[in-house]
Amino acid sequence: MKKVLVTSGMTALVAVVGSVVVAQSQEESPKKDDVIFASAEKATFKEVRPGISKAAVWGDEEKGAYGSFTKFKPGVDNGMHTHTNDIWVVGIKGAYIYRDEAGEKRVTAGNFIRIPAGKKHWSGGDKKAGALFYEESSGKFDLVPVK
Repeated sequence: MKKVLVTSGMTALVAVVGSVVVAQSQEESPKKDDVIFASAEKATFKEVRPGISKAAVWGDEEKGAYGSFTKFKPGVDNGMHTHTNDIWVVGIKGAYIYRDEAGEKRVTAGNFIRIPAGKKHWSGGDKKAGALFYEESSGKFDLVPVK
């Protein structure tokens, strides 16, 4: 009986340690030579603001450089704002709408836009389809409202 308890205890300990090692390795930033593959269809999205949800692909947008799939619900309005770091967006579905003093751009499937740090702009989702896009930045994410 004692031998069974010791064996069961050791098995449980190995399982816990193995889970911690896997969790820690998933939290690390990718290395230069790491291959990253992600599917927006299989991603787990988390609402970060009303009408906006994100699924991390790599990195941590609250700490530094990151890449994520982002969804805007139809008609979401982020108002006029800037970001501290450049943001790169690639459309996947629907339309990410961008406006600045030069006019409006609809970032649809296969389109790309680079938004420079400090650039005053408005962004939102298409009124009917919303938007699904890949977003990446070399620094942490912020949205600084402007009047």
